[in-house]
Amino acid sequence: MRTTRQGGFLLAKAHRLSGRVFSHLLRAHKVEINSAQGRILFALWQEDRVPIGELARRTALRKSSLTSMLDRLEALGYVERVSDPQDRRAVLIARTDKDRALEAEYWRVSAEMTRVFYAGFSPSEIDAFERYLTRVLENLSKAEEAPAGKGGM
Repeated sequence: MRTTRQGGFLLAKAHRLSGRVFSHLLRAHKVEINSAQGRILFALWQEDRVPIGELARRTALRKSSLTSMLDRLEALGYVERVSDPQDRRAVLIARTDKDRALEAEYWRVSAEMTRVFYAGFSPSEIDAFERYLTRVLENLSKAEEAPAGKGGM
């Protein structure tokens, strides 16, 4: 009997559902950004003033998707585009005071989402799950980087 593996399907489904639940929690806490925009801000909380290409890599977003999301975040006042002092032709994405004010509330909502996400899991189950997901991400990253026909896209 052949068993069909559903890891990719389950991950995609969990991703979509968790995004909806997280967006609901953000709205309930009067946070006006969505979960995808939060991923961008989270990357900037790790390091401010990042080139768009690097931000795309850190968020795993395509530059075209990232650009439109940055336009929205800029219109909302959470980020700004600034010139790179090392290279005036280059543009960096920078945090604003409005973003800094949002960070603490976002962390509270994120902690609530983590509790929802891992309800019923033991600490050792969480550790194992995250190790497995890390391996899946590494496999997918390798596949994306490999030349076509060699396990790549």
